[in-house]
Amino acid sequence: MSAQPLRAGLIGLGNMGQNHLRVLSMLKNVDLRFIYDTNTAKAGELAVQYGCRVSTDLDADLAMVDAVVLATPTSTHYEYIRRVSDHVTAIFVEKPLTDKLETSAEITELAKDRGLRIQVGFIERFNPAVQALKMVLAGTERVINIDFSRTNKISSRITDVDVVTDLMIHDIDLALYLNGPAREVSAYGVTEEGMIAFARATITHDNGSFSNITASRITEKRIRQVSVTAADKYIDCNLLRKEVLINKQTLEQYYEKVSISSQEETIDVRPEEALLRELMAFVRYAGDGNAAGVPTEYDGYSAMKVAQEIQQIIRGRQ
Repeated sequence: MSAQPLRAGLIGLGNMGQNHLRVLSMLKNVDLRFIYDTNTAKAGELAVQYGCRVSTDLDADLAMVDAVVLATPTSTHYEYIRRVSDHVTAIFVEKPLTDKLETSAEITELAKDRGLRIQVGFIERFNPAVQALKMVLAGTERVINIDFSRTNKISSRITDVDVVTDLMIHDIDLALYLNGPAREVSAYGVTEEGMIAFARATITHDNGSFSNITASRITEKRIRQVSVTAADKYIDCNLLRKEVLINKQTLEQYYEKVSISSQEETIDVRPEEALLRELMAFVRYAGDGNAAGVPTEYDGYSAMKVAQEIQQIIRGRQ
């Protein structure tokens, strides 16, 4: 006998919310009971397009589902999580967990008290290139340094968070995911109209490795790149092209002379959609409670702790 589909609701229908709606509508093991947005006209149009129902009484509809996906503005995450947790235990919330470290800490305590299963939308963990990179690093002699670059000309749809909690937070999470807990943080950056628009940070990890992270809303080129310097190899990981290249030094004997050359290897990465993998993981987590491979509220708090330290250092330099 097959398991019953997960009864779910979707709150927030902006750009990311619409992506969630598209994928949720594809999943056969999800029964999307309602969608909700304060923009009722937009919600109505999407309901017709995807054949779903718009909630007009959110609390009543929350009582009829098992899980909720939150894709609302960052500044509303805290209140929505608290509201939703009165009705369901499985919650997916887009990154970051909340907009402040204090409220992120409160949510971790709330999750512990109520037995909530919260997954934070750190989608890059589900990028097949990142998964391939993690497997390569598992067989690496020693990681010395990882460079993360994430740039994008500012989007008019992001008005409530700076570049640290909008863009850099993804790579802060990846740095902690790949290199482990942070021991020390340094940073500098540039502000525009009171908001941090360019930030560069160095994280020294407990294991002695380093992560250098650059995030920019003012760079004209869109970049999503991870580069790893290890004791036995150098790895380039392009998150946009989903490409992983490994460079190793090889010794070649030419009569009495020895030359050192570099050998490049390309890792085969399957062209899978990260959001699909992410939501499939949420459905599994909501069903069995196994958090393996899932970024939980604790990961959200850990990333926000580093993010806040970066923000404080940069603002203190202004």
